[in-house]
Amino acid sequence: MTDSPTSSTPTDIRGPRLHGVYDALRAAVLSGEIRPGEGISETRVAARYGVSRTPVREAFRRLADEGFLRIVPQVGTFVAPIQLSAVSDSQFIRETLECRTVRLAAERAEAADDASLTRLLDSHRAVMSPDRHSEFFALDEATHAELARIAGRPAVWDLLVAVKAQLDRVRFLSLHSEGWAAKIVGEHQSIVDRVAARDPDGAEEAMRAHLRTVFAAVDEIARTNSHFFET
Repeated sequence: MTDSPTSSTPTDIRGPRLHGVYDALRAAVLSGEIRPGEGISETRVAARYGVSRTPVREAFRRLADEGFLRIVPQVGTFVAPIQLSAVSDSQFIRETLECRTVRLAAERAEAADDASLTRLLDSHRAVMSPDRHSEFFALDEATHAELARIAGRPAVWDLLVAVKAQLDRVRFLSLHSEGWAAKIVGEHQSIVDRVAARDPDGAEEAMRAHLRTVFAAVDEIARTNSHFFET
């Protein structure tokens, strides 16, 4: 994330100033645009988004409370390492809920739902290039949200979105690894195939295998970037 002012206001800076700056910075941390350990400055962030330092300071405090930033008095503000304990906890919650959800999806799906999932997979394949990571991630999320909808449990996905932020940081960083996007799409295809076959056991097995790829992602990223993580 460069600190120089942009020529146009980002699309996510639209609401109240605090909310806009907070959303933009949170998205930048989640996506890895600003990486663990990187320093950020109130002055430069304020200049980038055309706001005073007050909403930036408040956004920094809120993000620090959530574990995304680390404020060191008299030194500076830095992107916090990814908390492995939080990754493990959110992975446990996600696996517990989504494996049950995908079973329901396989039991309840109709032809129109199969078509919807196929369209999402086709869109996903179209954005696998390295310059389209944000679109790829959004379609990943949309696929899981659609499975929850088909299962008749859309609120389950809303709950998961609220608890998996540290996990999402790993997922975004993993997209920089060669072949990772294709791996994710292949796993989604397996899940969709099992749902289309009305195979709850197979769908659950495919979902569990898919969700556990996060552990391989942590291992791969940690080999060259161990400073990104803390226990």
